[in-house]
Amino acid sequence: METVTYAGPKNILFQNNRKPTITKGWAIIKTSYAGICGSDLSIFAGVHPRAEAPLVMGHEFSGTIEEGHPTLKKGTRVTVNPLLRCGECYPCQNGYSHVCENLKLVGIDCDGGMGEYVKVPIHSIVPLKDNISMKLGALIEPVAVAVHAIRQGNYMPGDSVVIFGAGTIGLCVALTLRSYGAKNLIIVEPNKLRLEKAKQLGFQTLDPLSENVTEKIVEGTDNIGADYVFDCAGHPSVVEAITEVVRVRGNIVIVAMYKQPPTLDMRQGMFKELNIQFVRVYTDKDFQIAIDLVDNHKEYEDIITHVLQPEEAQKGFDLLTTHTDAVKVMYEFNRGEL
Repeated sequence: METVTYAGPKNILFQNNRKPTITKGWAIIKTSYAGICGSDLSIFAGVHPRAEAPLVMGHEFSGTIEEGHPTLKKGTRVTVNPLLRCGECYPCQNGYSHVCENLKLVGIDCDGGMGEYVKVPIHSIVPLKDNISMKLGALIEPVAVAVHAIRQGNYMPGDSVVIFGAGTIGLCVALTLRSYGAKNLIIVEPNKLRLEKAKQLGFQTLDPLSENVTEKIVEGTDNIGADYVFDCAGHPSVVEAITEVVRVRGNIVIVAMYKQPPTLDMRQGMFKELNIQFVRVYTDKDFQIAIDLVDNHKEYEDIITHVLQPEEAQKGFDLLTTHTDAVKVMYEFNRGEL
């Protein structure tokens, strides 16, 4: 079967691998689309702490049941919740399995969706609604990340919001907030091409390379500051800004994974009595909410900027590691399917 395989740092190959075989409790999915995530870029760079070559990456994907599912017939359109939980640690035993102490993911700790076929746990397979395209089906996972961040942050409709980062997660957070009734929402992004994508989606934007972000946000909120700040960028310069642009007793939600521990102004956090919420992945309920959202808000598909063939394996990663307009890049395996 055709695969996009991580062969070592900055070495992505298009190659043929053996089709996976059924094992107890697992089923085979015929992949339709698979997206490149920030975690995949860490794997590509050779800095992910768990991923080992050779590896078929991909934990954001859609497809159809091929074999091995006890109730869903062959051809059923599905997506996959890629979290692999141990079921035995304290978080798993107390209803917080999404932060399992031994959490693993399909596409990181075992072969994933960047191949014609993928083997996944039966319990992780989630049927897609009829109106959701297969491309959107492969976007459910990052939308679930956004849903979880917003729900854990306890956002209330009407609150003002600043989002740092106009990548996939930042735009998913913005679209999800808008679907929840957010009106006063600003996206901060230094990449002019991504900033243009945010504008095309109808959002107010700020360019930190040419504008005083703190000044603009404070002025735009009657010198109070934003009610909520979502850090979807994971860049040290953002950490310096988030405590400045949020109001007294405001809310900061850290969504992005930082490659290195950043320096946060704890004094500012104390003086303003800020609420800082860290979030990780999503719960099963978040995943289902994401499916409902995508079913009713097809504009999420506008986040998908590039759909490549698996033969263009290296190109997908080049697009996301150089200055381009790429936001969400996907590989198409079931060619010609919508």
